[in-house]
Amino acid sequence: MFTGIVEELGEITAVENLGDSCRFRVRGPVVTEGAKHGDSIAVNGVCLTVVEHDADWFTADVMAETLDRSSLGALAEGSRVNLERPMALGARLGGHIVQGHVDGTGQVLERKPSENWEIIRISLPADLTRYVVEKGSVTVDGISLTVVDAGPDYFTVSLIPTTLALTTLGIKQPGDPVNLEVDVVAKYVERLLANSGQGAGQ
Repeated sequence: MFTGIVEELGEITAVENLGDSCRFRVRGPVVTEGAKHGDSIAVNGVCLTVVEHDADWFTADVMAETLDRSSLGALAEGSRVNLERPMALGARLGGHIVQGHVDGTGQVLERKPSENWEIIRISLPADLTRYVVEKGSVTVDGISLTVVDAGPDYFTVSLIPTTLALTTLGIKQPGDPVNLEVDVVAKYVERLLANSGQGAGQ
């Protein structure tokens, strides 16, 4: 379980093609501190398992399903990535509950800079629109963000200078893909209402 508070802006230093999967080597001295084989680390919001590690890097295997359903398939040597270790029990929940299970991908549509912040508009797949609401939470490339405006096929977020400086959203440009994870609480509520006969359309 993660919180969507990015700990470090890491870098893909190698990509090994394994046929139906690949292995990433990721530089990230903060998240590898104390890491062990089998630990989880979120890479752009995708929960991956540590295979090997050293003082400032780790490797993780990514299967074809994950490559196809997330933006990780577009990563190459030199790509910057958001990194976060799982939340420790008893720690503060600074963002919101993030599973590291990507629901879909969007695309940066527009950037509107202001004096002290920047508005970014991101496309939203049709099957996820019902989970994204104004002032609700959404995870973009592993970053916990608050929705400013929720449209029929897009949403916007407002980014402060710290987020722009310390995450990939500071360098993403229109056309770039991003991983999206909607609020898991909304999905559970939907399922519970459907099972009780009170779902949409009831």
